Amino acid sequence: MSGLFVPESDAVTPALRGFARAHAGLVELNEDPAFLRARDRDPRRAVGLVSGGGSGHEPLHAGFLGRGMLDAVAPGQVFASPHNRQVLYASRAAAGPDGVLHIVKNYTGDRINFGIAAERLRLEGIEVRRVLVDDDLATDSAQTATGRRGTGATVVVEKLLGAAADEGRGLAELAGLGTAVGAASRSLAVASRAQTSPHTGAPAFELGPDELEYGVGIHGERAARTIERPPLPQLLTRLLDELLAGLPAGSDDLLVLVNGLGATTQLELYGIFEHVAEDLGGRGLRVAESLVGTFVPALDMAGFSITLTRLDDGWRQWWRAPVTTPAFPVQEA
Repeated sequence: MSGLFVPESDAVTPALRGFARAHAGLVELNEDPAFLRARDRDPRRAVGLVSGGGSGHEPLHAGFLGRGMLDAVAPGQVFASPHNRQVLYASRAAAGPDGVLHIVKNYTGDRINFGIAAERLRLEGIEVRRVLVDDDLATDSAQTATGRRGTGATVVVEKLLGAAADEGRGLAELAGLGTAVGAASRSLAVASRAQTSPHTGAPAFELGPDELEYGVGIHGERAARTIERPPLPQLLTRLLDELLAGLPAGSDDLLVLVNGLGATTQLELYGIFEHVAEDLGGRGLRVAESLVGTFVPALDMAGFSITLTRLDDGWRQWWRAPVTTPAFPVQEA
């Protein structure tokens, strides 16, 4: 971070208030417990969509509140799960006549707190299902007890589910769709500089000038491998080799998300995307849809992630469906 907030100060509360003030026509803030709710939703929507997680990844998730995407969001402290009470109140506020769907990134705290809230909702007679997003190949290992982390594919899941929910689809169908989108998506991230710790004001870990953290997590988790930094085309070929090997078989039409981790410029991200598109085209694959920008950062980490999703029938129309949110870009015709 830039040093605006002194160590141990509360950066989240004023940020939530400022976000709600800046986008007062789209979202409203409940402070106790803290959650954000969209002011508008398609009248056909029968299922409320709720997500959340640690702060420090903005615009995920609050930037995707609004018609066409999420109904409510429970934000935790920086890199920390929201409390189950936040999830409970957000879900009550968002629930539709067919219930509520939780979109949860695969981290232990998130799973536990969304799970507790789900149990309480069921006791209150509110139907609830969960989509668990677990797209990070860096943690796809038998030695990783929790399984793959949830990262960039969360944006894809939230967008496609939002469009499908606006068609009035039911809880079971939406849960199945979200699970299918997550299963068709894989991500990998690299970093050349750690995020700044909001507690110490220092980098969370040190890298040499020619080193790269290969497989870093969005909470600043160090990768299993620190490598010598290769030329960018070589690095991207390596990333794509692993991503494609990890993707299930399916369509040759891909959705590609090139995501900045906080301190990477749009100039760099578009250059990365161009290399990725050229590389995939050389393999006989088509970039049918894309998103380039900073959507799931790790505070101010210098790096990027790539997410590939194999597109199934009908998914492109949901990706291109209109949205009215603070942060998701309008799709070009």
